[in-house]
Amino acid sequence: MEEKFPRGLWVRLIIYVAVGHLFSAFVYLLFTLGGQSQ
Repeated sequence: MEEKFPRGLWVRLIIYVAVGHLFSAFVYLLFTLGGQSQ
């Protein structure tokens, strides 16, 4: 079985997904806390 993607691409993809999730969670937290304070 041949690998379709090189290893570096998988590492980069995982990093992008992790950073994207962290960023969206941070934005969601800001909106949630901001909504509660009003």
